[in-house]
Amino acid sequence: MGFLGMKKTTFQVRIEGIPLASKGTDRVEFLISPNVGEEVKPLARIASGGELSRMMLAMKRILAKIGGRQVLIFDEVDSGIGGAIAEVVGRELKELSKDHQVICVTHLPQIACFADTHYSVRKEVKGGRTITRVDPLEKEGVIDEIARMLGGMKMTEKTRAHAKEMIENAGKP
Repeated sequence: MGFLGMKKTTFQVRIEGIPLASKGTDRVEFLISPNVGEEVKPLARIASGGELSRMMLAMKRILAKIGGRQVLIFDEVDSGIGGAIAEVVGRELKELSKDHQVICVTHLPQIACFADTHYSVRKEVKGGRTITRVDPLEKEGVIDEIARMLGGMKMTEKTRAHAKEMIENAGKP
């Protein structure tokens, strides 16, 4: 977890045998302590959205090494994170994509800039019904979308230049 900005997190796995009469399986529970000096508690009960997202990314990164190619889908892996940690998450997703198909829905330019292929996803109303549109983005469209993520509704040449720089730097270690 350290490489995802959770250096001091303690992680444990508790496995309890359940008698055969009840289903014949073990009960597995993940326990964490994201803060020094705190006792470990159930992940499902105490983890923030950002912590959950990073834990899932770390687990998928480990499990992706087992077996063949996989399709890994990350929806809102950016929840509760920003800045430098978002960049680390983007790099980790990029690393996973070397051996697997990675699909990631994100709202952060620090993650989006690492993608090989970009799509714009938006909802619109047609004929009284809400539909979802998914459109592929080409080079200029990618720059515009990253710039929109950076600067909001008003896009300037500075935000476009920053977006272009982020995309160019995403390929560098």
